[in-house]
Amino acid sequence: MPVHNSDVADILDRVADLLDIQGANQFRVRAYRTASRTISGLSKSISEMVENGEELNKLPGIGKDLAVKIREIVETGTLRQLEEIEKTVPAELADLMDIGGLGPKRVGQLHKKLHIETLKGLEKAAREGKISTVKGFGKKTEENILDEIGRIQKGEGAGRLKLVVAEEITKPLLEYLRDIKGVKIAEAAGSYRRKKETVGDLDILVVCSEGERVMDEFVDYEDVDRVLSKGSTRSSIVLRSEFQVDLRVVEEESYGAALHYFTGSKEHNVAVRKLGQKRKLKINEYGVFNGEKRVAGRSEEELYEQVELPYIEPELRENRGEIEAAQEGALPDLVTLDDIRGDLQSHTKYSDGNYTLKEMAEAAQERGYEYLAVTDHSRRVTMARGLDERRLREQIDKIEGINEKLKGFRLLKSIEVDILEDGSLDLPDSVLKELDLVVFSIHYNTNLSRKKQTKRVLRAMENRSVNIFSHPTGRIIGKREPYDIDIAKVMKEALDSGCFMEVNAQPERLDLNDVYCKRARDIGLKLAISTDAHNITDLDFMKWGVAQARRGWLGPDDVLNTRSWKELEKLLKRK
Repeated sequence: MPVHNSDVADILDRVADLLDIQGANQFRVRAYRTASRTISGLSKSISEMVENGEELNKLPGIGKDLAVKIREIVETGTLRQLEEIEKTVPAELADLMDIGGLGPKRVGQLHKKLHIETLKGLEKAAREGKISTVKGFGKKTEENILDEIGRIQKGEGAGRLKLVVAEEITKPLLEYLRDIKGVKIAEAAGSYRRKKETVGDLDILVVCSEGERVMDEFVDYEDVDRVLSKGSTRSSIVLRSEFQVDLRVVEEESYGAALHYFTGSKEHNVAVRKLGQKRKLKINEYGVFNGEKRVAGRSEEELYEQVELPYIEPELRENRGEIEAAQEGALPDLVTLDDIRGDLQSHTKYSDGNYTLKEMAEAAQERGYEYLAVTDHSRRVTMARGLDERRLREQIDKIEGINEKLKGFRLLKSIEVDILEDGSLDLPDSVLKELDLVVFSIHYNTNLSRKKQTKRVLRAMENRSVNIFSHPTGRIIGKREPYDIDIAKVMKEALDSGCFMEVNAQPERLDLNDVYCKRARDIGLKLAISTDAHNITDLDFMKWGVAQARRGWLGPDDVLNTRSWKELEKLLKRK
């Protein structure tokens, strides 16, 4: 049975969390987190790499010891080391780190002082006012903990997979189905096709000559945990990941209508059906009908034609104005991966990246880019060996030396400078002014009030040295809620002051979300799509950022890094 990359990454993260709570050496903890990030960012299957005998220690951030452990996870589905740690550190303590504001040190502190081991125990202590008695915790923290527990208990985001994990599961399943004799088309629909940041379940449509053969093969797929139902035209399975997949066999003349219907969203489909009703047409998963006669349904394009609309891209189908835009001929020409000419956030060995300046430059060139911004952390981020002024100047000199040897490509001198609590920056203007661009971010003091957090960012934007506000809401999908900030106000200030904001393409972040992307477009604020790459394979995360941008209606002109460096350089010069 295959072990997915996400399975391996989750176990390595679990080890890192428990070691961190235990107070283990931070470099050891970091090694597991780096390995997890490397595995989750791989474009190929770690199980296949093990099966093919590939040397895992050649992967970034993975030494011989970790390579052995990864092989053990792939071959057994578990890790003895994790089982040993769980004998001394309660496994459920790691779950407490999903509570916003509770890092490993704080979880360890609560365990030591109040003997808290579970979410239930944490809630009880918070309700009894015990948490605020622990040094470093206060009443506000206690209230935040209860709010976070409430969110978890409501099941917000529960049972949904991040898009990157859903793809990891879906791609091999589609390949498996397409290889079955008689299958002409096998395509995934639903929120997966619309590229939503999380996916609840999966609908797959198949056009084939032998439906029963396909259903037999489908329920026999190696990753199946249980079969919910099996029929000649529809079957449902649950995979080991608890991901439910529904397979439907459809006729070729109904394929487009079925694809439209099962892609959704429900709200978009209702709006399209209403347009059909005005024209005395019936639209359903089988086609478009005028009375009993089918007049369309083979393709989505002909379905839209029947209601006098152009084709609407799946990412836009949320009933957020796309119908009206289509009627007015104002649908956006959405940005594509081919439009991207460079990446405006990446990290190297100077801070917490895994590769050298030269190696990152070569990897970006291989992807057809014209430039790559090197944005290592500033000194405030001590765990990432953030750069002080001296080390940044040293890096500037090295980048200039590398650029002299490069043809048709440029490493951009930059930094990811921390915004301090009062809104000042972590490095002086004297060195920031020497850079090609400055990315500025929040990594600490994320629990400030809405007023203080907003004021903090607005003050940072007043500094003429900064350009791009990175991962602007600080959220991590399913793990950490956005910090409280008035994004509308921040966007307005960015537009007025000549700053920009980022769509962080890390699949765990995808920050800004699609709604905020569209709001930025509506007011004319341009965004950067950046990978925040910490190793070479992370550069491939760009596709997730592009997908998020497309859901936010962004076209090439709305995105900073669709431009050549000469064009971008002019935009970055603040007036």
